[in-house]
Amino acid sequence: MDFATFASQFLIGLSRGMIFFIVSAGLTLVFGVLRVSNFAHGSLYMLGAFLAYTAILWLGQGEAGFWLALLIAPLAVAVIALVIERGLLRFIYKREHLMQMLLTYSLVLIFGDLVKMVWGSDYKSLPVPQALTGSFHFLEANLPVYNAFLLLIGPLVALGLWFFLFRTHLGKLCRATAADREMVDVLGQNSTWIFALVFALGGWLAGLGGALIAPTVNIAMGMDANIIIYAFLIVVVGGLGNVWGALISSLIMGVGESLGVLFIPDFAIILPYLIAGVLLIIRPSGLLRSAW
Repeated sequence: MDFATFASQFLIGLSRGMIFFIVSAGLTLVFGVLRVSNFAHGSLYMLGAFLAYTAILWLGQGEAGFWLALLIAPLAVAVIALVIERGLLRFIYKREHLMQMLLTYSLVLIFGDLVKMVWGSDYKSLPVPQALTGSFHFLEANLPVYNAFLLLIGPLVALGLWFFLFRTHLGKLCRATAADREMVDVLGQNSTWIFALVFALGGWLAGLGGALIAPTVNIAMGMDANIIIYAFLIVVVGGLGNVWGALISSLIMGVGESLGVLFIPDFAIILPYLIAGVLLIIRPSGLLRSAW
């Protein structure tokens, strides 16, 4: 084991953590504002990957096709999320959490069948765009350009969410609705559409994560189950509803998974869960203060 191999794996783990963050940021927003345990969030991530695949097939596999797919797929997923919220979730906000969990889990099964009907059960794959192919050396590490791109996108998404939540009027309304929905309604603001916006934004982030990961993995049924487990772990470990906590725990999970493959490959699959367990023993309420 040399330093170059360790550094390469570490940086790849960070880039993997950025995907975890983008997806879990959407889930933590839904947790923090709507207080809904959305098991279908992983399905929205899967739809983002498949829609990006379809968009690139239609638009062509050139540079423009990839960037347009990266724009179109998350927007399409956001529209789907908005339909789900307006058509289903808004009727059960005041019901017990078990009802919400059953509804969103049923959506997982429905989306799984829809994906199989539309795209089939075969694996799909996308090429990395030409501008993001190859690799370069950084601190003696050999890092793929696409992973470096992911390392750039993650912090931009985090800063964008911070700006939206803390520097815009609409973001402040979202935080106020999370704290006291009834008072927001009394003050003349429509909390119903704020909920819809937050759920659509969460769907957009899930779709963005799926579109970004599409060139690096096999696009297939079941990818929703893998990501949703990590997303829930990240949200809980980071602190319910705390975006910065989600970022920190995402990076920890990504690096832990990557280094686990390097050092203990036979047990790498359970290492993130062990890390999450240790962190929750040390900080049962999460790394950062819960937004609830």
